[in-house]
Amino acid sequence: MAKSRDEIWDEWQDLVNMAPKELEDWLETEESKEVGDSEDGESTGHASGRKIVQIQRTDKADLSDDQWDHMAKVVAYIKRHTAQGGPDDDPAHSDWRYSLMNWGHDPCK
Repeated sequence: MAKSRDEIWDEWQDLVNMAPKELEDWLETEESKEVGDSEDGESTGHASGRKIVQIQRTDKADLSDDQWDHMAKVVAYIKRHTAQGGPDDDPAHSDWRYSLMNWGHDPCK
């Protein structure tokens, strides 16, 4: 059974812990651009980060169906990757953290 928009919204609010400007600034870094699977020169996570910033700057009532779908995808990604746990040595400077940050979640917060 698919999640309701209220469930997606609540999980999004809990899991996406980077502010729009913070995420925008992160996406400009080399670390952000170098992680993840890449299609056409941009990783899936990096492209997702740009969509997340747009969603964060949109009023809830004005979100499109595509934005709701992306929010559900972001929630699922963050849950799946945080459940894996990060590396034992220096998680703050790991591809695991950098990938999650591209999806709007900083596990070190």
